Amino acid sequence: MNGSPAASPEEKYDPAAAELSVDGECLTWQQYTWLMMNKPGGVLSATEDGKGKTVLDLLEPELRRQGLFPVGRLDKDTEGLLLLTNDGQTAHRLLSPRYHVDKVYFARTAGCLEEADCRAFAAGMVLGDGLVCQSAGLEILRAGEESEAYVTLREGKFHQVKRMLAARGKPVVYLSRVRMGNLPLDLRLALGEYRHLSAEELKGLESLIK
Repeated sequence: MNGSPAASPEEKYDPAAAELSVDGECLTWQQYTWLMMNKPGGVLSATEDGKGKTVLDLLEPELRRQGLFPVGRLDKDTEGLLLLTNDGQTAHRLLSPRYHVDKVYFARTAGCLEEADCRAFAAGMVLGDGLVCQSAGLEILRAGEESEAYVTLREGKFHQVKRMLAARGKPVVYLSRVRMGNLPLDLRLALGEYRHLSAEELKGLESLIK
């Protein structure tokens, strides 16, 4: 510590002031852990479930002991960007309607998307079961018997993307979250893989909720 060997395993230190190294390699300390995962289908966005595998089951044992939890949820069959952390305050603010952090999804639908669907999303929708959906973005990438689009939400109601598109007669056949706020999914991550967020990525997320 600070160039001197530790006197005992019980020795205390201030992580903000001390410089720690092991075998000449400097160690870094951070209060919270933030991970980006490319969630695969068939896995639950939960910390535990008696009926199936959760995203925590995909982590190495050391990370599973850190009290991580998903920041929001993706449906079991939905893939893509999922953040995991043990920073409850920041996670809560990222999900709070007060800050309107956009979530962007890539959707493939059965049925031809058209400009009328874009206008319906932009105007906001009231679904057949009474669910009120705020204004959302729908950007058509390809229209045809099977269409592709980006959907942008500022809220996260249960199965919302699927329910909104189904209400337009264009049910979802594939869905993946590709961006949260200013953080895109790292396309180098294969399904089921994850990595730590960089300091710059975390600062970018925090800038959205100040």
